Amino acid sequence: MIFIRSLIFNFFTFFGIALACIIALPMLILPRKQFLSRLSYFLGYYLILLTKFILQTKVEFIGLEKIPKNKKFFIASAHQSMFETFVYNYLIPDCVFVIKKELLSIPLYGLYLKKLQYISINRGKSLKENVDSFGQIFTKIQESNRTLIIFPQGTRVKYNEQPPLKKGASRIYQGLNIACVPIKLNTGTVWPKNSFFKYPGKIIFEVKDIIEPGIDGPLFTTQLEKAIYN
Repeated sequence: MIFIRSLIFNFFTFFGIALACIIALPMLILPRKQFLSRLSYFLGYYLILLTKFILQTKVEFIGLEKIPKNKKFFIASAHQSMFETFVYNYLIPDCVFVIKKELLSIPLYGLYLKKLQYISINRGKSLKENVDSFGQIFTKIQESNRTLIIFPQGTRVKYNEQPPLKKGASRIYQGLNIACVPIKLNTGTVWPKNSFFKYPGKIIFEVKDIIEPGIDGPLFTTQLEKAIYN
């Protein structure tokens, strides 16, 4: 049963992504927010529906009331699967992701990421070598109303793994000088890293207590690790 459900889920997931890429072609020359960002929103909702009806898995959002309504903030989220990369477009419409630079090289898909104005980081380089990327982050977020989303673990990890967070997370926190909203999740229990199989269960996105601006980098990292791991 798990194999059949996984097969059907994977088919409709990648069919939906492929269809969205085709529909989005003319959107490359249209305003981002009104068209491509809205399509990304509906694609995130589509993935939630597939998870609910094919995998028989509920997606629950806890603590959404903690997300600020009248002040700037950025989200630092745990990262365990592809699922959250789509769902955040539904949860936080027209958000900005920090992504790995290799994604921009994917034919067509990379063009959409550029149109959405996501900011790329070279994971193989140091903080100093990525200084231009950090400058883009600070400028874009300070001059717009878009919400930044980062994955401070740097890549997808297994559900039970707790690697040290990347130093770039505290660099972004200090450079932006705005509140950080940590989000803990368990998507890896349903959609494990690099696995064909998808499992029934319950996916939870838990918004943790806000980390206000103004604390030093090491203390921020400690608080963020506690939030997304505990």
